[in-house]
Amino acid sequence: MIVLSERDVAEALPWRDLIEALREGFNDPVTAPVRHVHEIELEDDKKGVLLLMPAWRSGDTIGVKLVTLFAHNSAKGLPGIAGIYALFDGHDGRALATLEGGELTARRTAAASALAADYLAREDASTFLMVGTGRLSLNIPQAYRAVRPIREVLVWGRRRSEAAKRANQLVAMGFSARPVSTIEQGLARADIVSCATNAIEPLVPGVHVRPGTHVDLIGSYKPTMRESDDDVMRRAGLIVVDTNQGAFEEAGDILQPIEAGVITKDDVAGELADLCGGRHSGRDDDDQITVFKSCGCALEDLVAARLALTNFENG
Repeated sequence: MIVLSERDVAEALPWRDLIEALREGFNDPVTAPVRHVHEIELEDDKKGVLLLMPAWRSGDTIGVKLVTLFAHNSAKGLPGIAGIYALFDGHDGRALATLEGGELTARRTAAASALAADYLAREDASTFLMVGTGRLSLNIPQAYRAVRPIREVLVWGRRRSEAAKRANQLVAMGFSARPVSTIEQGLARADIVSCATNAIEPLVPGVHVRPGTHVDLIGSYKPTMRESDDDVMRRAGLIVVDTNQGAFEEAGDILQPIEAGVITKDDVAGELADLCGGRHSGRDDDDQITVFKSCGCALEDLVAARLALTNFENG
């Protein structure tokens, strides 16, 4: 059985390759049961989360991800996401590989958002606002650069020092990047805003989102979590989710506005598979505000793990 380290996974999943593999994957049926979410009680009233995410394509491959989410780890200088992915042969059940799950998750999450943006963001979108300073804050701009001409990255975080640190790291990656003091300051310039936080209360005020902006909401994975306010959804001309199953069961950014009567289920135009399959064309107006809400799905992990193993074996 092959074991892929964090470095192996990163090197085996170039952004363009991964985005295209996901585009193809959303057009190829996969069985992906609803993920298991378990809260883990910790000391000092803190909580961790354990996720189990299985998926399989009959006669091809079977996979399952075990991942932990410990949001408070940032205070310790530790990653908030850790896990492993187990990949099996779909013909005979043999264990093929185990992959470091944190990097796999970070890369497939960023790539899925970039894939959605390839249909939803303006073609000339070049200024990017990154809300959040966790692990994904470096992955997401890199993934977006594979589909849009991203030149400037503005970084907002609750701690200015962390935003400055991330901005410096992005400069080293070839971006023009700087921290911003407020989200509103970033929204005044942004063509795309991407949020990857553990926010409970909305961070992005819709009243300050410029016409033509693409809003990418990644962080909230429970009904009680939210990154955008009602005005974002009210002003959105197009709302797309990664999967209806996840969005209508887990996504506070979708469920709370529906409960408040701001939008209805019918206002969600479709899933990422509808964009990839040509059943929805995506953005049709340069002034349109578009929204993509992702919860993450096991299909993405399976596609990424298969690609990583293939590329690793091929050197």
